[in-house]
Amino acid sequence: MEPSEYCRQIEAYLCRKNEGHLIRIVGPAFEQVCGWATIGVPLKVAFRGIDQYCDRYYAKGPRRRPVRIEFCEADILDLFDAWRRSIGVPRIEEGTAAEEPSSRKPALGKHIERAIARLTSLRAGGARSAIFNDRVDGLVRRLDQLLAEGRAARGDARSAIVDALRALDDELLGAARIEANEELLATLARDAEAELAPFKARMPKDELARARAAASERLLRDAFGLPHLAYD
Repeated sequence: MEPSEYCRQIEAYLCRKNEGHLIRIVGPAFEQVCGWATIGVPLKVAFRGIDQYCDRYYAKGPRRRPVRIEFCEADILDLFDAWRRSIGVPRIEEGTAAEEPSSRKPALGKHIERAIARLTSLRAGGARSAIFNDRVDGLVRRLDQLLAEGRAARGDARSAIVDALRALDDELLGAARIEANEELLATLARDAEAELAPFKARMPKDELARARAAASERLLRDAFGLPHLAYD
């Protein structure tokens, strides 16, 4: 996608978030957004960054003025770094890559509690088949057991719980793949290819294949609203 078209799509999305109030992306803001296109920020990641900033802005009270795209850059670039690390694609930039920001994981018990809450909320939505919901129920029961075991687990016992969480995450994604129809899976595959397009020329085939699988997995997780069960 050409940077100019990328900017137009960002501008249109920001207009919708501003309830129809159009803020033109011109001058320094245009160069800023073109920079996002150049380093490979996927449109959907940029849209989520805009959403994230707007959610915080609206939570402060009545909106006083339309959101400008410049205000959203920190959220967009933070989400882009997380996206890039999650699927293993390199930076597109000159010189030495910047140091990766460190991520602080929640405690193991808190991680399991959050996963249970997300799955319970997903189950209550009622948008999926009975078979899929039954699988989610089974995962919640097993997570409840791991939560009870994990409160005092140390050493090998804790490692076993981490391994179990990784296996449960694989089961959850497998259930989603079975639940998804062919049209959705084809759409996700096309979206994954589009996200990786800026990076393809710089990645060996085996790394590209792994990134493609990881991107498709992330898009499937997003489509179903699935939490990450693995504690990695």
